[in-house]
Amino acid sequence: MRFPLYAVVSVLLAGVVLAGATGAAAASAYPIKSAVLTKNTLYRTGALAPGACVEKPVAAGSVARAKAYVRTVYTCLNKAWRAHFTGAGLEFGQPSLTFVTKKSARFCGEKWADQAGSYCVESRRFAISLDRKMLEDPSDLFLMDVVAHEYGHHLQNIAGMHRAYVYEPYRSKKEELEQTRRFELQAECLAGVFMGSVWESLDRTEDDWDYLLDIVKSSGDETTKIKDHGKGRNQRYWLDRGFTAAAPSACNTWTAPASRVA
Repeated sequence: MRFPLYAVVSVLLAGVVLAGATGAAAASAYPIKSAVLTKNTLYRTGALAPGACVEKPVAAGSVARAKAYVRTVYTCLNKAWRAHFTGAGLEFGQPSLTFVTKKSARFCGEKWADQAGSYCVESRRFAISLDRKMLEDPSDLFLMDVVAHEYGHHLQNIAGMHRAYVYEPYRSKKEELEQTRRFELQAECLAGVFMGSVWESLDRTEDDWDYLLDIVKSSGDETTKIKDHGKGRNQRYWLDRGFTAAAPSACNTWTAPASRVA
């Protein structure tokens, strides 16, 4: 649940206490006040150490193989981010993982829609959809990206950014949607950070990465009614930015210009 400015006076006061405006933030259409978002300690933790993550084989239509693949990526994510957080002196706790294979499924108290993945803040658990669409061609990197994206929401949660995002006041629906896009694009960037850190261990080519970027670019807000994840070009930008830097410092979407989170 998000809280509009006119409904939560106490939240506004808390935001004033945490306020840490930067020059970059001033370039935004709706500057973010919370220092938990704009100056989070996670941004100062350096690059992820290069790691190894050997992908399991997948096959079109095979739920069993897809589950094995996702579990392997999940294990790699736990290893990489645990080492990064503990090495920086930050508290870490891994999320739990589940799968959705039926349209009638429920997750985090709600009916599953058509999303590829979802993270539940309360239970610190994320779900990955293994429906027919996802399994049409699971050999590309999109499945890894989805897993790493939902894991990114967990990182936002344990770093305090999810709570700060929920309590960040907004004055209009347009402003609320921009904040949501900042939140989602940050998770996509963090997915790129992980993928960049293990890239050398993957049996992949530059063409594989470019293909994923094309997939991401083609699935932006231009294809949906609700403009809450960002245009395709911006989703591509933040994923590639995280991948190139392999460091959370690249993922401060909260101070980015409005054009980069449109």
